[in-house]
Amino acid sequence: MLNRFARALFTRIFTPVARLLLSWGVSPDVVTLVGTVGVCVGALAFFPRGELFWGVMVVTAFVFSDLIDGTMARMSGRSSVWGAYLDSTLDRIGDGAVFGGLVLYYAGQGDDQVMATLALACLVLGYLVSYARARAEGLGMQANVGIAERSERLVATLVATGFVGLGVSHYLLMGVLAVLAVASVITVFQRILMVRRQALARIAADREALATGASGDA
Repeated sequence: MLNRFARALFTRIFTPVARLLLSWGVSPDVVTLVGTVGVCVGALAFFPRGELFWGVMVVTAFVFSDLIDGTMARMSGRSSVWGAYLDSTLDRIGDGAVFGGLVLYYAGQGDDQVMATLALACLVLGYLVSYARARAEGLGMQANVGIAERSERLVATLVATGFVGLGVSHYLLMGVLAVLAVASVITVFQRILMVRRQALARIAADREALATGASGDA
């Protein structure tokens, strides 16, 4: 609910920006690409050097492109399967840059193996959460359940990282990453169970159809 409310609020805020970019002839795909590049630069250029706060500021500035390009697509009537695919794929790249930047920092200058491990776990599990849903949809099933949606994971990580960059104890970020890792594991299992129920229902339906067909032939 909070995610839908926040998205609706920011969509209204950025609608004038989207309208202006369209009037300049800018494509939604270009905004998507620029936003992803900005997120990657903010995370991979600042985080490994320990400049966590400024990295978060840069990443946050470009993260909003995800709302702007969607608004532009709807306003221009350019919403398409290609746009959705590009946006989703580049989101994964941006997420990888954020958590990858934290891994590089804590495995290097930050010198904290626990934090590096947690950041790596969130990176891998985040991809697994997305894959579990994408694979299910590729098989014609649904897996849109879970307690660790992408937006919540990203916001929580950026907020905690920003505070650590301002001097707050790194235990704040450690706690957030630990919770996100556990939540991601739970989400993966929720999606696996949801797909399993659908798969078993399909098998039962197919068997029933075969039995009905055999009975009809007799």
